[in-house]
Amino acid sequence: MRDRGPEIVVVGSANLDLVVSVRHHPAPGETVLGGDLQRIPGGKGANQATAASRLGRRTAFVGAVGADDAGHALQQSLTSAGVDTSHLVVAPDVPTGTALIAVADDGDNTIVVSPGANRTVDRDLIATAQPLISATPVLLLQLEIPGEAVTAAAEAATGMVVCNPAPAPPRPLPASLLEAVDVLVPNETELTALTRSDPTSSLDDLAAAAATLGMPAVVVTLGALGALLVTPDHQQRFPAPVIEPVDTTAAGDSFCAALADHLVEDPGDLPGAVEWAVRVGAATTLRRGAAPSLPTRDEVEHRLAGLRP
Repeated sequence: MRDRGPEIVVVGSANLDLVVSVRHHPAPGETVLGGDLQRIPGGKGANQATAASRLGRRTAFVGAVGADDAGHALQQSLTSAGVDTSHLVVAPDVPTGTALIAVADDGDNTIVVSPGANRTVDRDLIATAQPLISATPVLLLQLEIPGEAVTAAAEAATGMVVCNPAPAPPRPLPASLLEAVDVLVPNETELTALTRSDPTSSLDDLAAAAATLGMPAVVVTLGALGALLVTPDHQQRFPAPVIEPVDTTAAGDSFCAALADHLVEDPGDLPGAVEWAVRVGAATTLRRGAAPSLPTRDEVEHRLAGLRP
């Protein structure tokens, strides 16, 4: 009989997103008028868990929320998406994490995160969830929770470990974490921070920077340009479909979830995983908001029907 445990476990953050549309992002000292405030379930971890579940994978989430209305709303959102929340804890006397998001007319966004209860995710919580983590085919991580918890989760895994090093770390990642990660998924800014390299638009320079990390595989997300897969003996760019984005919020999270989704089925097919992730990320930008409207597998194909890079 087939094991019915989670196919993907996500250890990470849960935030309530406070989203305002703006004509353009304000410069320092500038005030701009925006649209109506929206309160949307979010957080990189919760978004990735929701995206994986909406793509059809049995998914569990390990994290923390506050004992407040926002925390209750986030738990309900995850549960409604079919995510196992048995290891989502409620931290007393700590507010739920909050993200302040401004979305410009071109779909680009800026985000400020107040971690709140996400700061309480620690090694003890990881130890409690270890049986779940060690049994999953794919573990998905980000950096919106304390580093010690991220490292402990990666070390507890026996399946593939995918790490999205976001937000960009202020210092190099611990060697113990990098050694436990199979696929690292930074964007260009995060890769620059990780490698202490100069910003560049050259794919060859990006590949060279990624190679210095010594990882089994690095997938650099390139926004509208797609993604770049770098392994010790190979590099390949995967162009994105040409679209007009509405909102880029959570596109990177959908990308990571789709990567994990494909690796559950075929852990040796990284090119196929990246190609699928590029399409899911692109489809995500064709709607507004985060978790509640992340695309299902059928919606990805419907939204991108007839479109090719």
